[in-house]
Amino acid sequence: MLRVAFQGERGAYSEAAASSFFKDMIETVPHPTFYDVLESTEKDESNYAILPIENSLEGSVGESYDLLLSTNLNVVDEIYFKIRHCLIGFQKLEKVDTVYSHPQALGQCRKFIQSHKIKAVPTYDTAGSVKILLELKNENAACIASKKAAEIYKVPVIKEGIEDNTNNYTRFLVLAKKKHEKTTKDKTSIIFSIKHVPGSLYSVLEKFNTNKINLTKIESRPTKSTPWEYNFYVDFEGHETEPTVQDLLEKIKLNTLFLKVLGSYPRAELS
Repeated sequence: MLRVAFQGERGAYSEAAASSFFKDMIETVPHPTFYDVLESTEKDESNYAILPIENSLEGSVGESYDLLLSTNLNVVDEIYFKIRHCLIGFQKLEKVDTVYSHPQALGQCRKFIQSHKIKAVPTYDTAGSVKILLELKNENAACIASKKAAEIYKVPVIKEGIEDNTNNYTRFLVLAKKKHEKTTKDKTSIIFSIKHVPGSLYSVLEKFNTNKINLTKIESRPTKSTPWEYNFYVDFEGHETEPTVQDLLEKIKLNTLFLKVLGSYPRAELS
């Protein structure tokens, strides 16, 4: 049976996304941090690692992007997983004064939290916040997590669907040591850095137009080493083994200080 590493406690959305993608034919393995998730697969303690990379409401998960820079694993798949948040606790809604959850979940439920004048306290994980709630023994506290997490820890759901927008999706990346073979609908992800001079980014991006390759996403992250310099994360259509993509990558190399291909994988569709 395949082992899939995820960050968080049992009942985390990462675990649910993995089970949905692999159709439950897996053993999910919880880890406390994203770093531990990737290390597990790098050390062959798991076959795959799953990381949340961005949310349709709250944007990018910075820590995941930063770890892609250093990992030796390849991105082999992506998942769009619909997120439905629940307010979980032992009291009625009007008596709740504090809510615990992961910062992303708190952000995705910001309007609900503000409208009910509830104090938000960030935690390391959505499902983990249910465990924290049990340990606190504070009757006026609640947490935000999945219905599955509420079932696992046997804590009542106060209200379902409290996210600000029902079109709330998180994109997850699946990583492994192997690479994914070419399909008919591939996407490739890369990271690159450029010289801090005028026209540097344009000199890279115009190569996509020259090679008639559709760029689907660009994201910048600080390099951590030099203030105000950035690494650029780019997704585009095509597989790294295709001649047009190989030609593109060779052209980009001439205009970058650093280039890393994260992997090529089938494009996922919103379900």
